[in-house]
Amino acid sequence: MITLVLADCPVGLRGLLTRWLTEISPGVFVGDPSARIREVLWEEVREYRGRGRAVLTYSTDTEQGFAFATHEHRWQPVDHEGLTLIHRPVTSPRGGPPADGAASGWSKASKRRRFGGR
Repeated sequence: MITLVLADCPVGLRGLLTRWLTEISPGVFVGDPSARIREVLWEEVREYRGRGRAVLTYSTDTEQGFAFATHEHRWQPVDHEGLTLIHRPVTSPRGGPPADGAASGWSKASKRRRFGGR
């Protein structure tokens, strides 16, 4: 079983993927092709993605039961003691890089929601 998520990719690439996978939401494809077909599809995505980005998850025989790959995505898979985790770059609350190089922490509004008016 695979799940492929595309963002900002050409319509033609989406059409190509619908030959093998089912598009359950715009840019979200699921299916159960063989490993060989999965690799061919992933190469097609990497070649024809335009300026977009892609994330592929697929079933495999690991402790987690799945593996994933990213292409032109800011979040990157990282191996941590045998588990694959996602490394998310630190950003400011507005989505850009932090001004001082460190995360600013919780906003006042989120502190009130989480901890109740403190």
